[in-house]
Amino acid sequence: MDDFARLLKESWTLVEEHRERLGGHFYARLFLLDPELRKLFPVQMAGQGDRILEAIVTASQTVGDPESFDEYLRSLGRDHRKYHVEAAHYETMGVALLDALRSTAGDGWNLEYDQAWRDAYAAISEKMLAGAAADDNPPFWHAEVLTHERYGTDTAVLTCRALQHPLRWRAGQYVSVEVPRHQPRVWRTYSIANAPNDDNVLEFHVRTPAGAGWVSGALVRRVKPGDLLRVAAPMGSMTLDRSSERDVLCVAGGVGLAPVKALVEELASYNRTRWVHVFYGARREADLYGLAGLRELVAAHPWLSVTPACSEDPDFDGELGDISDVASRYGPWTAHDCYVSGSARMVRATLRVLAEDDVPPQNTRYDTFGGL
Repeated sequence: MDDFARLLKESWTLVEEHRERLGGHFYARLFLLDPELRKLFPVQMAGQGDRILEAIVTASQTVGDPESFDEYLRSLGRDHRKYHVEAAHYETMGVALLDALRSTAGDGWNLEYDQAWRDAYAAISEKMLAGAAADDNPPFWHAEVLTHERYGTDTAVLTCRALQHPLRWRAGQYVSVEVPRHQPRVWRTYSIANAPNDDNVLEFHVRTPAGAGWVSGALVRRVKPGDLLRVAAPMGSMTLDRSSERDVLCVAGGVGLAPVKALVEELASYNRTRWVHVFYGARREADLYGLAGLRELVAAHPWLSVTPACSEDPDFDGELGDISDVASRYGPWTAHDCYVSGSARMVRATLRVLAEDDVPPQNTRYDTFGGL
């Protein structure tokens, strides 16, 4: 297994700096092999290659950890049902992938690399198909938008109700969302911002970057109550360990507040003994859109504390600086269960703080928008 993992990682170095070319070749070959597959993808393909390649790379790099390999791929297979992917499509994608890897790697590619990727893809597709076959849920749920509230020009909080079938999730998980009216066949992942409930109502916190984010832009600026979304099966492992007696640290940046809020809501349903410390950061005070709601939770639960901070607002009457630095001032966090959610830069900085505090890796879970 060690040699197998080495071959995969070693061969990936030949193509990792040429992902755009790799993605272009992959899709060109895929649609040449089966032109009908083009209908499953959005009209505008920009960015699609990065997401599929990210899934493949993540899968190939977990082969040394059988438990993570199995869990990740089964959940990925369940999620891919939303694309209407069938068993026969996996074989076609495998042919296209190997062809793209060979072409992009050039003369550095060899038979050992080729066989390692063949074996890896066979294991990947087998586990994804098993995950898809074992799921009795629909490929996606239709969900009606109930409320929509804007915060500034780029952020919105919205709720929707999943229709027809119960949608079961755990606090801290995320789902893929499609806005079929405005961006058909384009999916993006968003953390669910509330704990599970019997009403099938999900809350999302969405921020759209300037000049980007097709789905996020539609959710912030165009969606209104009564519109229908599509929501795929929940994924993610940033969930509570109910058997733990350790106190809890949550560090959230921007709309990374969403899964943290869900975790706090779930804790509120049963916790009596664990102290919970939430650090919530943004650039400016106006960006702390969820602070009022957090303070309501603090008023209702004596075991909860919230420390807000701003990194670019010297007039803010509270902690100043990056939220990772602020959290470090209140440490150490060695004996805590730690949850981190936000941008890749913020998550990376916070994980460094926790590592310096000697927090065991198994006691840290995180969620990020943007690759680490």
